[in-house]
Amino acid sequence: MVTITAEHFDLGQICDSGQCFRMRPLAERTFEVIAGDKYLEVSQEGRQVTFFCDVQEYEQFWKSYFDLDTDYGEYIKLINPNDTYLVQAAAAGDGVRILRQELWEMIVTFLISQQNNIRRIRHCIELLCEKYGTLCTTENGRQYYGFPGPESLADLPEDGLMECNLGYRSKYVVRTARAVTEGEIDLKKIREMPCSQAKAELLKYFGVGEKVADCICLFALHHLQSFPVDTHIRQVLDEHYRRGFPNRRYRSCRGVMQQYIFYYELHEKDRKS
Repeated sequence: MVTITAEHFDLGQICDSGQCFRMRPLAERTFEVIAGDKYLEVSQEGRQVTFFCDVQEYEQFWKSYFDLDTDYGEYIKLINPNDTYLVQAAAAGDGVRILRQELWEMIVTFLISQQNNIRRIRHCIELLCEKYGTLCTTENGRQYYGFPGPESLADLPEDGLMECNLGYRSKYVVRTARAVTEGEIDLKKIREMPCSQAKAELLKYFGVGEKVADCICLFALHHLQSFPVDTHIRQVLDEHYRRGFPNRRYRSCRGVMQQYIFYYELHEKDRKS
């Protein structure tokens, strides 16, 4: 067990931020996180966060996963105080962090995310993992399914994932799995590419558009200059940033600002109005 004090960190906000779909509440302020084939239970009381794993696993994986070496207060300080909308958005979601997630898992996740809501995405991924992932067991006997690798999906027919409620997205995932296993897509090379090159490479793949490529760059490759634009973000840009989002000011952390905006629009704006 590892307990830390963390500023600008909120498990509930991270869970509801739309970037991870295998994190869920187990009890009040306690959450389950599955990343690849790793499992974690983590709880929070105020600024105290307790990770129910050993020190080695925390240091080697979860510390980086939650981006805990980064001071998000420095990002918040960059916000123009005259930008009242972004000030409110950051205040509402200042516990959100950009997770460092696995590339293959994020490619599949955001292929599935197209024309889907968060609840349905979670359900699709759960079915996919139960059907094709490896059954794992924690030290205390809790069972869960790891995320299936491309080799587990590559031999399926293109409609083989319809049973996991993927609909037309089934062919996107299956074709991409085949491309990875056949060497057409080199995940290692993508991880090493700068943001613009990685995005251009991702856009070559079947089913990957601008928004999906930006999500993968942000949530898997941790390219913080990525700024995914979905319907919610487009509405915000049209209403509050008609001359364009101030990219120069936030060029090193546009993705962080995007997450503040996204969280605010989905979870806080209506409650505050």
